[in-house]
Amino acid sequence: MAIITISREMGTGAYQIARELAKRLKHTLVDGAKIAELAPQYGLDREMLKRVDEKPPVYITAEDRLQAAHLNTIEIIMLDCARKGDVILYGRGAQDLLSDVENILRLRFVAPFEDRVESLSEREWIDPDLARVLIRKSDHQRGGFIHFYFNRDWNDTLGYDLIFNTSRMSQSAIVESIVAAAKDPRLKNGEEKTREIVDDIILGKKIETNLFRSNTIEHLHFKISAHKGAVCLSGHVYSDVEREEVLRIAAGVDGVVRIEDDLQVVNYKPYKE
Repeated sequence: MAIITISREMGTGAYQIARELAKRLKHTLVDGAKIAELAPQYGLDREMLKRVDEKPPVYITAEDRLQAAHLNTIEIIMLDCARKGDVILYGRGAQDLLSDVENILRLRFVAPFEDRVESLSEREWIDPDLARVLIRKSDHQRGGFIHFYFNRDWNDTLGYDLIFNTSRMSQSAIVESIVAAAKDPRLKNGEEKTREIVDDIILGKKIETNLFRSNTIEHLHFKISAHKGAVCLSGHVYSDVEREEVLRIAAGVDGVVRIEDDLQVVNYKPYKE
């Protein structure tokens, strides 16, 4: 079940490369268009998809938590696709979402800033100054998304297996290099284990999504881990009522067979007063 993830800077031509790769490898490309196509099946409308896609959540107000729930839904869509294998996950922190999976190929596409400006200007027929603004905004937003959501520097080279400077290599040479790398036997090993890991991530995300939608739970200051239906909740909540609500919601998620409750009740109000 080959899985390839792509991280890209705007203006590098990564999308054209991704499409060619999908064609050559006969993989499904899970990009914005594919996610938008699948979103209604997960109860996510296209307008909301545009609002939350690759944008860092805040988790403060009820509306922010709802946005985080929608963001989780996007991840569940990607994970469901990844579970089927032979897939290219385009952007959206896929390399970090699947950080526990070893047999995937993590790609990164970069290029000098002014080269990206020139490329975007020519491709979209826009003024170079506008292209600079768009690229800076995109870099800030995507980098912030990875930093906030996965606590990792977007530019950390250790987060990727192959990094391509698209200003120094032709598209055809890059594609050939990736096709060769995708034939590495390592990517074909441990398919059953990979599917189990993805299933565990999906279950954890479903629980977290339902918790975000709750009006009773103010903040999620705890960790959710799952393994073959056994779910461990660790961290703290603010009251016994909140604790019971967390356990009730988690137990109600399809696929949960057992819950290990390691939640601690911490009353913060006296300290605030």
